[in-house]
Amino acid sequence: MPAYVVLHNGLQELPRRWVAHGQPISLSVLRRPSVKDLLESLGIPHPEIGRLLLNGCEVSFAPVVEEGDRVEAFGQQPPVDLLAASLLRPALNAVRFAVDVNVGKLASLLRMAGLDAFYDPGLDDVGLAEAARQQGRVLLSRDRSLLRRNLVQHGHLVRASRPIEQLAEVVRLYGLHDRLAPFSRCLICNSLLQPVDKATVLHRLQPLTRKYYDSFRICRACDKIYWPGTHRERMARLLLALTSPAAASGR
Repeated sequence: MPAYVVLHNGLQELPRRWVAHGQPISLSVLRRPSVKDLLESLGIPHPEIGRLLLNGCEVSFAPVVEEGDRVEAFGQQPPVDLLAASLLRPALNAVRFAVDVNVGKLASLLRMAGLDAFYDPGLDDVGLAEAARQQGRVLLSRDRSLLRRNLVQHGHLVRASRPIEQLAEVVRLYGLHDRLAPFSRCLICNSLLQPVDKATVLHRLQPLTRKYYDSFRICRACDKIYWPGTHRERMARLLLALTSPAAASGR
């Protein structure tokens, strides 16, 4: 006799084969898999799951599934509170992200929005998963196999393909509209920027920058200088769209 899996809240879009909403999926459990392993055999990374029921009782990923059991899995629903613990994963101490190379441009956009985003394209999957776990970060990736690793506790399978839409997706999922601090981080190294007197950096500025700008910030980690140029105006418009009431409600 098989076990039965029912998927809710968008998870039905993730299996390798199409699944109708609320339609039970029958799966063999001869090898007595854990709830986690059973769901991931469908192609659903465990970080995508926000809540689990086994025969009507809320459970963690650990219980073994027996013949005739009914597993119900619910997708993460916005706003996901990363600072609150659940049966499935511990709370984080702060809202921080780790970004996989397959969504690399998202790292700069997160930093532009003032969100802490670790990015190291030189790391392999194991190194990235370990860094995310040790530093208490949400791992963002489009790679299902990476997100299925046991090292990963908090993660998100990014759906959008365009970087700005990926940023909007992350901001909405984790309810970050009120946490944004635009232009407060270095786009290169993620460090917080500090105000710097124009006279201190005058020798490093191009003539037109010296003439037209008076407000500057500097990254003390990598020494990059920032000022409110035309590129910043474009970025500000993008962020304004993200923080609008319509964006916050998902409309």
